[in-house]
This record gives sequence, structure tokens and C-alpha cells, in this order.
Amino acid sequence: MSARTGVRCDRTAAWKQLRAHYDELGARFDVRTAFEADGDARFAAFSEAAPHVFADLSKNLIDRRTEELLLALARESGLEAHRDAMFAGQPINRTEDRAVMHFLLRAPADVTVAEHNKAALADVHATLDAMLAYAEQVRGDHTITDVVNIGIGGSDLGPQMVVRALDAFTAPGKRFHFVSNVDGHELAGVLKGLAPEHTLFLIASKTFTTAETMTNAQSAKRWFAQSGGVDVARHFAALTTNVEAARAFGIEKTFGFWDWVGGRYSLWSAIGLPIALAIGADGFRALLAGAHAMDEHFRTAPLAQNLPVRLGLLDVWYRNFHGFTSRSIAPYHSALARLPAYLQQLEMESNGKQVDASGEALSFGTSPVLWGEPGTNGQHAYFQMLHQGTDVIPLEFVAVRDATHELEGHHPKLLANALAQAQALMAGQADAGGHKNFPGNRPSTFFVLDKLTPESLGAFLAMYEHRVFTSGALWGINSFDQWGVELGKVLARDIEPRLASGDTQGLDASTAGLRQLHPSVRVLHRRACLHPADAGRRRTALARHRQERMVAADRDHPAGGAGPAVLHGAAEFAGIQ
Repeated sequence: MSARTGVRCDRTAAWKQLRAHYDELGARFDVRTAFEADGDARFAAFSEAAPHVFADLSKNLIDRRTEELLLALARESGLEAHRDAMFAGQPINRTEDRAVMHFLLRAPADVTVAEHNKAALADVHATLDAMLAYAEQVRGDHTITDVVNIGIGGSDLGPQMVVRALDAFTAPGKRFHFVSNVDGHELAGVLKGLAPEHTLFLIASKTFTTAETMTNAQSAKRWFAQSGGVDVARHFAALTTNVEAARAFGIEKTFGFWDWVGGRYSLWSAIGLPIALAIGADGFRALLAGAHAMDEHFRTAPLAQNLPVRLGLLDVWYRNFHGFTSRSIAPYHSALARLPAYLQQLEMESNGKQVDASGEALSFGTSPVLWGEPGTNGQHAYFQMLHQGTDVIPLEFVAVRDATHELEGHHPKLLANALAQAQALMAGQADAGGHKNFPGNRPSTFFVLDKLTPESLGAFLAMYEHRVFTSGALWGINSFDQWGVELGKVLARDIEPRLASGDTQGLDASTAGLRQLHPSVRVLHRRACLHPADAGRRRTALARHRQERMVAADRDHPAGGAGPAVLHGAAEFAGIQ
């Protein structure tokens, strides 16, 4: 297990200096005053052009002294050494003793890597070439009209988001569907419009044991057979490392990946097969190239001109000094509608931790809540709170300069709305008074992509990955495990058979009481969920309640109307017995 490279941020001198700086100036910082004093110089100083992505940070609650101290915090915390350890293939995932090398998935075949990573790079390109060859084969097979990806978490969110985002690059003739939830309504809704002879299923599960994915996969296989489908081997492919389990399922075509690829970082691997099927081999390689360009920027750019680093430091400033617990993202492009959901997993599953990499409890906040919706829809939903709510919530705009449609007048209006919202958040409106008062000084970051292409999207997503790495490294946490999702899985396996059997031994009273969710448990029989002593007390209370209702009914309805019998029947129907 590798040693921690550096010092946790709260144990550095820069942390104490930042605290003093915040107490003296930061809490009262007004970005409007900063623009009045600095003008164009502020925009230049707090903007950054990285590969395929431009970011305007100037509307944030920072000045040059703030950023100087944040950069000192990064250096004292050992950010550069931790970054270099990742790119060297050292096992920085301490709790699982694994390397973290998703960057290798998008590295060119001839890139210079550490000697011990050369074999891994060769394996990456062998798998990539095989996957892209298969993708081109399927793209040329006009009998396949529908592709259904069955996966969950990183096996769903990333591929689904990218396929939707790059819809303009998708050749006609194929529809793409994504099924993740074990809720059968989702799968049933997808299958309703499909024909087995025209459908390809992709089963995306690293272990081929993920409960939700395998439940959906088995149901899809049954539907395929019952609907007259033949040749499972041709209509199913697996994205997994468990080849034996896939073969036992009946799948021959498999594409694997490696234990140094975390689920939320896996869209660049074989998990990205649906992306390759949608945009083709050249498009997928362009996606990788954009991400690699951002990898090189993060790896080599000085910290002060390093966009992912500047963003990660801003996250620390807002979370740990301003105390902001939430951040919103508004992509002003409908094709990016699934971007907030993808970034939720990337950031909150990575950095939503309460202990550092050594297991020591943290006394400061880590990941904020990340949420959002596309603009302009979000303006008519939650922007009210951003402008006039009691909490300050930093907002991030993602705008694309050039549209891919030809509808006149739409795109200028879209971009004007994004710019207007950013200005309104900063400037506010103080002269209206009362309900029409906008306090302003609400921070925002504005990202601009020239076009929404595979290259620009790849760069933007890699930028976010490295941003999350930066804040996680300063907090001293392991951004590459996810133990928080495991406990619920274990308990679900225990509870599922109890729903039907009625066994409530060891369950808390609330969970036992909710057993009536199971179809076999009628509302009228929910008393069976109670502990015997609780059931006795409940019967006594309900008998008293029934008697009081009957007396009241006789008094209020002496002749006809809803008398005791009707009320008693209603009580029985409601489970009051």
C-alpha cells in the first residue's frame, strides 16, 4: 500500500493563512466592487483557456491574494506529487491497493509511459482496436436497429450521457436505449417497442454479478427467447472481466477492462462500446484524444495556469471557508441534459467521504451536493432560489458557441439567457426593494466550448475528473473507492426474501412495518409486521378508537346516513381493526 504523498490540507500553514484571510476579507468580498476596481484585468486574471475548454472564473468570490494562498495550499498539501504518483501508476487507491490509471485508456499507443505501464498500455490498445472493429461491424449491420445497454452507475451514466450529447454525430438507422434501474417498468418500457431479430443487448458489468444489471439481463434474455429470438451469441455482448460468467450466460463476444479502472471513470474503456456504436470508431478516438489533451494540460501546466487545479481549489475555498454545501450546474445545451447526473456520480461518489485515506475522521466538509438542469428550463424551476434564496449556491454555466441546428434565432436567445443569468447573479438589483430586491454577489463560473464535438466533450469530462482529483487530494481522501454503496447492497440481499416470508426477526420496527410494500402482504394484514406486544397495544387503542367513532356516528346519524356499520367497514378497509 502506497504512502500518502503530502500533508492533509487542514494541517498546513496555508490553511491557517486562508482562514485568517477569509475572516478578514473573504466573508465580505464583493465581486462587483472587484470589477469596478480591476475591470478587464480581473477578467484576464481569472479566466483560463485549456484544450477545447474556456473558463471564466472572474465572477467568483476570490481575489489574487485568495488564489495565491490556495496555490500555496496545493503545494504544501503535495498535490503535484500526488498527481505525479497517479500518472506513474502508483497504487494511490490505498483502501483497495490499486493503481488509478483511467488516463491510460485515452493515451496514444506511442505515448511515453513508465516501464511498468507499457504492458498495460499495449493491452488497452489491443482491447480498443478489437472493440472498435466490432463497433464498425455492428454499425454496418442494418438488421440491427436497436441497441440496449444494460448497466448501472458508471456502466450507464457515462455512456448514456455521451451518446445523448453527441447525437448530432450519430449515423441514422440505429436507436440507443439505456436500462439501469432494477425497477422492471424501465426495462418493460424499452422492450415494448423492440423486435428480437433487430436488437443487440450490451450487458455492462465488471464482475457480471451486479444485482440490478444481472436481474435486467436475465429478464432481457427471457424476453428474447419468448419473443422468438434465436442466436443469443449474436444478439448479446458483454462488457466484463468475468468471461466465464458471460459464457455461462450464453454470450461469446466479450470486451474486458482492468481493476485500475473505476466505474465512474470507465466510459473511456470497453464500457464505452455504446458510444462507439453511436459515433463510430473515428468519433470514439476523437473523444479519447480530447480527454488526453486535457490529461496533458493537467499533468504539465503550472498550477497557476492549470484549469482543473484552479477549479478544485475554488471548490475547497467554497466548501471549507465559505461553508457552501451545494453547487449547481446548468448546461445551456439540451444535448447535455444528462451531464448533471453523470457529474453527480463523478464528484459525490468520489469525494463524499467522512474519513481520510488513512481512515481518520475529518473535521471539515468534503464533497458538496451537485445538482442541476439544462438552461433555460432551470431558469423556470430553481433559479429563483439561486437569485433570492437564503443560501448562496455557486452556479456553473456550460455554453456552446456554435449550434449544430439551423433553426433561426434560437441559439442567440439561448446564449443571451445564459449571459444574462450570470450577470444578474453577480450584479443583482437593489433599487427595487422588497420582493423585487436581488442581493447579487452570487458566484458563478462560465464554461465555453466552441462546438459540442467528441474532442471538446472528452476534454470537458477529463477536466472535471482532474478537478475532483484536486479537491480530493487536498482533503486527503481516497477519491477512488466507494464503500458507501456497499452496505445497502448487503442489506437488500437480506431483506428481499423476508418480504415474502414474513420473517422480521432482527429488523427495526420501521423496516418491519414497511414489509407491506410486498404484493403478498395486504394492508388489512399489516398487524403481522408488529411485535406481539406492540400488536396488543395497537389492538387496544384501535378498539377504543372504533368504539368512540361508533358512539359519535350514532349521535350524528340517528336515522340513516353513515352509521356504525358503514364506519366500521371503512375502518376495516383502512386496516383499523
